[in-house]
Amino acid sequence: MTSPDYDWLYSRTRAGRARGPAGARALLDALGSPDARFPSVRVIGTNGKGSTCAMLEAGLMAAGVRTGRFTSPHLHAYEERVRVDGVNLDPARTGAFIGWARAHAPDAAFFDLTLALACQVFAGDGVEVAVMEAGVGGQSDATHALKNVVAVALTNADLDHTGVLGATVAAIARDKAGAAMRGVPLLTTATGEALAVARMVARQRGAPLLTPAGHPGLFALPHPPRLAGPHQHANAALAAATLRTLDHGSGVEAALNARHSARLERLVVGDRTVLLDGAHNPHATRALALAVPQADVLLFGNLARKDTDATLAPLLPVAPLRVFTAPGDLATPPQNLAARYGGEACPDPAGALTRALALTPPGGTLLVTGSLYLAAGVRAQLDRP
Repeated sequence: MTSPDYDWLYSRTRAGRARGPAGARALLDALGSPDARFPSVRVIGTNGKGSTCAMLEAGLMAAGVRTGRFTSPHLHAYEERVRVDGVNLDPARTGAFIGWARAHAPDAAFFDLTLALACQVFAGDGVEVAVMEAGVGGQSDATHALKNVVAVALTNADLDHTGVLGATVAAIARDKAGAAMRGVPLLTTATGEALAVARMVARQRGAPLLTPAGHPGLFALPHPPRLAGPHQHANAALAAATLRTLDHGSGVEAALNARHSARLERLVVGDRTVLLDGAHNPHATRALALAVPQADVLLFGNLARKDTDATLAPLLPVAPLRVFTAPGDLATPPQNLAARYGGEACPDPAGALTRALALTPPGGTLLVTGSLYLAAGVRAQLDRP
């Protein structure tokens, strides 16, 4: 087997390549349409997709279903993105696929390539249901290329990726709900304007719309999920409803007990508590601030392409002390954040964590958030696999 050339794969950025499902469809066709050989559940939404996918995976496996899971981004290893029955992909298979892609699809985009790899693996491994997380959007996302979709789960829609999906909640919801397909159930825990748009799109597309208001028993939870935070209740309800719709309701209990790293994950460092969350847009940080109304120190870093001011605003009242860092080359400069909002700038995430822990009093709490890249770095530094 060929060892993975990750540098080549990561260099296949979307820049200069058209968005939409066409590129992914071309790749899948070149591989013999592996996506037609297993049923897929598409998971769409601004936030909560990863948690919902983790719960669906756990529930399907508990129901005795051979389960594939395709998600992004990864925290520590690329192969986390493609799992079969809870086991990450063997890197040797990544290497073999990259060798094929370099010869047959050298201009394909990273996300399309990873989606194609996942479908090839799921078809080859006899997956019975695949949980497929969208990247950005719904009808404009590469996962819209999938042929055998049996359910679409829409978590919510709010402002994020506005340069791609539109500048309003309605526009973003329209694209995400555009994943709806005739005769395929569209399940959603979206509310307000996003729900109204989803209802309209579902009617236009001929997709049965399933919501907590219309189908309360379908979305009912016997108890709260293991994943912390009030926002996880909606994700759990969506996962439970999807399992029941697919006649795998026996897996609901396992879904509610699913774990998912860096989603309000609680770590203990000495006598201090570290709360780790990948919230990276305003909708997510508003939910995080409701879940964690008070901490002693905030360690924050995000990517400059995000709406930094709106993302950070809900977190400012949470902690009196702040340390700002840079989770990558494309980060918002931490010096700018420290000057604007008060706090210390430590561009190196490792140094920033050390400083933030030093500022956290004994028995106190450090909240780390702003980016999944930052969360991954902190988990690795704290030696959490």
